[in-house]
Amino acid sequence: MLRNIKEGEPNRLVCTGCGGVLYLDPKVAACAIVEIEGKILMVRRAIPPAVGKWVIPGGFVDAGESVPDAAVRETSEEAGLDVEPGPLVGVYSYPGQTVIIIVYQAFVKNGTPQAGDETLETKLFLPSDIPWDDIAFSSTRDALIDYLKKNDGN
Repeated sequence: MLRNIKEGEPNRLVCTGCGGVLYLDPKVAACAIVEIEGKILMVRRAIPPAVGKWVIPGGFVDAGESVPDAAVRETSEEAGLDVEPGPLVGVYSYPGQTVIIIVYQAFVKNGTPQAGDETLETKLFLPSDIPWDDIAFSSTRDALIDYLKKNDGN
């Protein structure tokens, strides 16, 4: 049942049997911006939501996994690259959304971009050619803008 536990906070789910409170905490996603020879790696989604739209590699952090490790794992799964996490690009959250997105710059250690099982294709874009109108999520757009500002568009 929904109940107000503390003034000024949203109603919480409360067990009618024991009175325990179920907190609906946000999920955390980790992403990587990978630049190769002046081009930004993007992947076209093969899974909902936003099938066919472009994103940077990323996905949910598993329980017990560090956020940078999740960004490395997701880049390998979605783009076939072994990367090393670099500087934090930014942390993104939006009103009404349940996901917090943490984005790192990442550097290629090994591999060639190739589509994984959740990816239709990979592509390297010059900053001037990023498909802004075909990006899946606000966080991808915002992270790319922040990254390009920090790196003078290169």
